Amino acid sequence: MHEITLTVNGKTATGRVEGRTLLVHFIREHLGLTGTHVGCDTSQCGCCMVHLDGEAVKSCTMLAVQADGRAVTTIEGLAAPNGDLHPMQAAFREHHGLQCGFCTPGMVMMGIDIANRIPGADEDTVRRQLEGNICRCTGYQGIVEAIIDGSAKMNAGKA
Repeated sequence: MHEITLTVNGKTATGRVEGRTLLVHFIREHLGLTGTHVGCDTSQCGCCMVHLDGEAVKSCTMLAVQADGRAVTTIEGLAAPNGDLHPMQAAFREHHGLQCGFCTPGMVMMGIDIANRIPGADEDTVRRQLEGNICRCTGYQGIVEAIIDGSAKMNAGKA
């Protein structure tokens, strides 16, 4: 067993885990943050996307011990304390970038990552960047529109 301490959504989280415990399982089972989904168990769908030190990672590809001492942000950590949605979350709602909602947390987290890395990304770029995230319901158009709009809102005023 390994004792780990990380910052999750701005709060210190500790736990004892086996060396083989995946970060996604630590987040869901040890911390009770179930917004991060397990979709494929093969790192292909992106439903488990979180931010690790500000960058998008698939939490099913990382061991929890690899996150020791690092900062993790999950979908639960995006909204403001007063409940206001993050601009990307609001854009997903406005553009109906969801249907069943299973992939939505991973798509939102990836959308934020795209907005941070490629401000002003066009539709083709967003679609290419989403290749590691699978949605089985929407056809992606609303998701792409949401990411473009959310990115614009996130980057408004930045020069």
